[in-house]
Amino acid sequence: MEFLIEYGVFLAKAITIVVAIIVVIGALANLGNKNKKSTEGHIEITNMSEDLEEVKDGMLEELLSEDDYKALQKEKKKEEKAKEKEEKQRLKELKKQQKQNKGSNDIEKADDVSNDDSSAEEKDSVDSGDEQNKEQDKEQDKGRLFVLNFDGDVEASAVENLREEITAVISAADNCDSVLIRLESPGGMVHAYGLAASQLTRIKAAGLKLVIAVDQVAASGGYMMACVADEIIAAPFAVVGSIGVVAELPNFHRLLKHNKVDYEQHTAGEYKRTLTMFSENSDTARTKFKQELEETHELFKQFIRDNRPALDIDKVATGEHWYGIQALELGLIDDIKTSDDFIVDAAKSSDVYEIIYEVKKPLAQRLSFSLQSAIERAFLSVWQKSLESRLFK
Repeated sequence: MEFLIEYGVFLAKAITIVVAIIVVIGALANLGNKNKKSTEGHIEITNMSEDLEEVKDGMLEELLSEDDYKALQKEKKKEEKAKEKEEKQRLKELKKQQKQNKGSNDIEKADDVSNDDSSAEEKDSVDSGDEQNKEQDKEQDKGRLFVLNFDGDVEASAVENLREEITAVISAADNCDSVLIRLESPGGMVHAYGLAASQLTRIKAAGLKLVIAVDQVAASGGYMMACVADEIIAAPFAVVGSIGVVAELPNFHRLLKHNKVDYEQHTAGEYKRTLTMFSENSDTARTKFKQELEETHELFKQFIRDNRPALDIDKVATGEHWYGIQALELGLIDDIKTSDDFIVDAAKSSDVYEIIYEVKKPLAQRLSFSLQSAIERAFLSVWQKSLESRLFK
């Protein structure tokens, strides 16, 4: 018993010293980063097509015999060479066609004014050839799919990273490319999710197709974001909807009055404050507060009408939520599919890239997070052992 007490004292001292060292290092790091931006970050790009191909190749290597696997790899290399040859031939034909078009244009310019009619016909033929070439190029270009992630909280704080990711995609994408947002959010503050939805409209304004995938939940503000998409897909039991507005707050007026505590609030403007936490609320204030909620709800509904005009908004804007299968029947989504299925299908015909904006956290923040995680793991371990002792003792 004495040994355990001594060990406990030693452990407490050790932890105290470690915490003190971390605090000192954190303070020094803060001083060093005082004049630096704390939000410096960078874009990370992951080729998901290559990752999927590696997974597939690894599975086949394990499942097939050595001879079958070698034969498959040989066939794969043969197909790749054929594609490269086909692409080179296409580019060669394209250059040849461009030279012919250029020669036709030069001849057209050298023609006499009396041949205006025939020149016009030749010009139309050349323009038609250019259009055909453009169409062929468009068909040959399989496009790219950019995958972004949004994990929403009440404040929609992930919008800071989302705006950087969208800017990066727009700066490099072509009209034949598309964007998939893997969206998870139970909703939150109106103005925060309004900004997040506005960020998504930038993708459509750039001429890119936007698909929103909901694997678990897109409710309230989350659905406000989702409805911006050209297409919404969801897992069968993903939670969708909750098109409503809610506000709630406690009132401590009677508690303060019981303890003889006075609370004063002074405003300029009749409705600068309506319901409060510490004053006695009037029926007039409640009516005004309710009116503001209704106005916000109406704005919410109008936003959805503008983005999904075919949806019967009055039927679904009741504050209820539905599972994916039910949401499809109501028109809240367009298809039942997980984001994984969508990505795997897209990778068959497109190059798929995941775009993540990573923020470099200050050393002090990283250390404090590590310390917090270590403490949480320690307490969790103790709690689990205590639980096990009660269950199996």
